[in-house]
Amino acid sequence: MDAFFASVELARRPQLRGRPVIVGGAARGVVLAATYEARAYGVHSAMPMTAALRLCPKAVVVPPDHRAYHEVSVGVMEVLSDVTALVEQVSVDEAFLDVSGARRRLGPPTQIAAAVRETVHRRYGITCSVGIAATKFVAKLASGHAKPDGVLLVPKAATVAFLRELPVGALWGVGERTESALARWGITTVAELADCDVATVQRAIGKVAGAHLHDLAWGRDPRPVQPGREEKSIGSEETFVTDEHDLGVVQAKALDLSDRCARRLRQRGLVGRTVTVKVRTSDFRTLTRSRTLATPTDVGREIYLAARTLLAGVDLRGLPVRLVGVRVDSLSAVAEAALQPTLDDVAGEGPGPAQARREAERAMDEVRDRFGTLAIRSGAALDAPSTDRSTTTFQVADLS
Repeated sequence: MDAFFASVELARRPQLRGRPVIVGGAARGVVLAATYEARAYGVHSAMPMTAALRLCPKAVVVPPDHRAYHEVSVGVMEVLSDVTALVEQVSVDEAFLDVSGARRRLGPPTQIAAAVRETVHRRYGITCSVGIAATKFVAKLASGHAKPDGVLLVPKAATVAFLRELPVGALWGVGERTESALARWGITTVAELADCDVATVQRAIGKVAGAHLHDLAWGRDPRPVQPGREEKSIGSEETFVTDEHDLGVVQAKALDLSDRCARRLRQRGLVGRTVTVKVRTSDFRTLTRSRTLATPTDVGREIYLAARTLLAGVDLRGLPVRLVGVRVDSLSAVAEAALQPTLDDVAGEGPGPAQARREAERAMDEVRDRFGTLAIRSGAALDAPSTDRSTTTFQVADLS
């Protein structure tokens, strides 16, 4: 999808079309998405909102509506699944399709791309860009070159020529550190990487990574489209409006975030076993700590107890907290997981404390589904101050 969150907002508020629009939190939040009009000023995703508004002071800032984005995402993925069963969703707004088996029914890939783009736009009022190639890696690169609202076909025979024109940073898995390591060996373009012998590349960045990148430089990517890709983690984080000195307030926010993670786990029929907390201090240093539970869980209270212990072990060096996050990893389907009962669960006639807590949180889910996410919250979470999700100090589109 093209600028997905922003595009959904424009479809809902067409009067904003043609204006620079930013989706994200308020003063201390980050940019989640920006229209191409805003991007022309240098605004991009993950940029601090303060920096974005310095670059584009006339931008319209719209608070995110994740429920709306989820609904559109589900609808778009249904459109894709009508084309082929081989759909690998890699994010809320991106997927790979293997259309080799759909050609006889739907025509060549360019015709399939045109049909998908037309259907998505007609149903949801948003645009998408399509890259067509013989491998997933090159298809992704092509989709980036096709943006916004375009299609780019890279024929198999033209793959290597297409890649050789690119900087080495365009390759999958090349971040700043890898790019710098390659540059020290005089490798700055894909052509230079491809022309190097594998041993040289491996000396620069390691045996496994070197061989993999050398293959990519020659267009070799054997990875198939994997339908039904499992979600790897579920998490939530927030930035405080003002740096927070009180660890109790940070813990209260962690409780709220743990409840959100647990609700999303239950919505997806998943449980998780590893809890990770993320803390960013006022000097922008980011710290993470993880703990593996004895048994997987979808209970917010259990996630929070682990998160609270982890928070207590973080050395903040006396600095206030700017951001806190909670994430649950090692996910599995609840039907396949062994949820270990407590002694109270086993010995009692009715549900024990652990099961009772799970049932109580499911009842809370029903209330939130009917009356909104803020209709019911854990009492301690109310101690957490407002964050950028609920505070705006800039021009905000009328969402009434």
